Amino acid sequence: MSFADALAGAGAKPAGKRPYFLEPQVERVLAITMAMAQELAVARQRTDTLERLLLEKGVLTPGEIDAFVPDRAASAERQMWNQEFIARILRIVQQENEAAMGGGVDVASGEVGEELASDA
Repeated sequence: MSFADALAGAGAKPAGKRPYFLEPQVERVLAITMAMAQELAVARQRTDTLERLLLEKGVLTPGEIDAFVPDRAASAERQMWNQEFIARILRIVQQENEAAMGGGVDVASGEVGEELASDA
């Protein structure tokens, strides 16, 4: 997957206008923070599971993970993942920039339903 593909996928959004319950700037920061919290929670749970299983089975020794130094290929994969991660986290900013540049039209889902019903 290329960075452009990751960015396009991270920018996918549901149809309809975004509802705002707070000031738009506060909503933006909250959305970014919650996306990061969700990503971190999942990563933490998976890492904890892997470490416990590997230690339990004697595959790793305590401290071995902390001492690991990735090779060039692993480092490149990590960098790509980091770029994709940031694209997902900043998805709301990307979508707002696209909307401001005329890159997309926000249509409420109710409007789409009404249009489809009138075509039938």
